[in-house]
Amino acid sequence: MQFADHSELSPFLQGWYIAMIIGAIVMVTCGVLIYLVHHLRVALIKEYKDKYDYINTHEVRWYKWSFYCFGAAIGLLINLYGSGERVLNEVGVWFFVRIFFGIAGATLVAYVAKLILQYYYPTKLNAKLKKWRYMPRVNHKTGNRMRLLTEEEEDVHLDEGKQAEEGIFSIDYDVWIDDKSGDIHIEKYQGHMTALQCNNCGFFTMKVVQEEVSERFEDGSPKEIIKHYRCEYCKNVRATAFPISRREGDDFKEFRNSSKRNTRNIDSVRIEIHSVLSGKRFYEFSSLEQAQKFLEEFDLDKSAKP
Repeated sequence: MQFADHSELSPFLQGWYIAMIIGAIVMVTCGVLIYLVHHLRVALIKEYKDKYDYINTHEVRWYKWSFYCFGAAIGLLINLYGSGERVLNEVGVWFFVRIFFGIAGATLVAYVAKLILQYYYPTKLNAKLKKWRYMPRVNHKTGNRMRLLTEEEEDVHLDEGKQAEEGIFSIDYDVWIDDKSGDIHIEKYQGHMTALQCNNCGFFTMKVVQEEVSERFEDGSPKEIIKHYRCEYCKNVRATAFPISRREGDDFKEFRNSSKRNTRNIDSVRIEIHSVLSGKRFYEFSSLEQAQKFLEEFDLDKSAKP
């Protein structure tokens, strides 16, 4: 972009164009620095669980500020449009129109970035979080590689409160064990890393908006809960029933896992049951073990009752 002869520009416009150039350079530099600093901080975190928590809590926010800086830079560059035209060497209506378009351009970039981070990026974030959550742990005391227990195995090492949290899928616990020394390491996670994938639009924007107890045991304790989900993008809604197990940790003390299937990479298990009496019903679980437990206890006759 060629500038008009400085002698033909008003002193204000000369300072304005210089400020726009410097400002754009500063904003781009800030955006790049924010991105690099975030990844440097992630790289400096040694513990995988701490790395997971930091990424889950801060990554979207850091990316958002980085995009905002790039948007501001674009807005500043738009204000350089026509700086080489002789007709634009004095402040006029065109000057304020160009400011308006600069603000509009910056706002558009920021809005598009927000949509990307809100509706598209959660899919990428889930994959990144899973990587650090299931990265093999090492016992710092012995240097031995630890093993992640299955849902049944880990219940032996969780108290009743933690089992209850897992029973309603509000909290998920991962239990790592050093088979040689017997050392146990327990990590706490939210029931769902960010959100479920919407069956309608395909984005990971389906979140719980309400929970209700649909069935109780004779002593009044919850037997089944229904979670109501709503997609923040397409506004699709659905409800899923979750049975609550009453098994105690002692029930699994003699349990020995006979299979070695790798099921930890499964995000969720969805069961669809068609019945002449009750129609179509959907059940969704966060692991294969929970789905198997549900099928073992499922009674079609009871489920068909209104």
